[in-house]
Amino acid sequence: MARDIDSPILWKDAVEYFNCEILPGIEKEYEQDGIPDWPARSETWNNWTDMLCKNEQISDWQYENWSQPRSCG
Repeated sequence: MARDIDSPILWKDAVEYFNCEILPGIEKEYEQDGIPDWPARSETWNNWTDMLCKNEQISDWQYENWSQPRSCG
């Protein structure tokens, strides 16, 4: 059953946070050669949005329907 969230994070805000705060860590750890590691980016996005859903920062619907950002491939 879908949960209602009082003030959920919007997709565009989640993407901005991901690109500014999370992606640099992926680049540092997995992309030292300068080549994007698309599987690492995609998996990190999936794990992060799963955490957002479990912490009730996004709804079940958002979690199930959000697309991955361009930065994930």
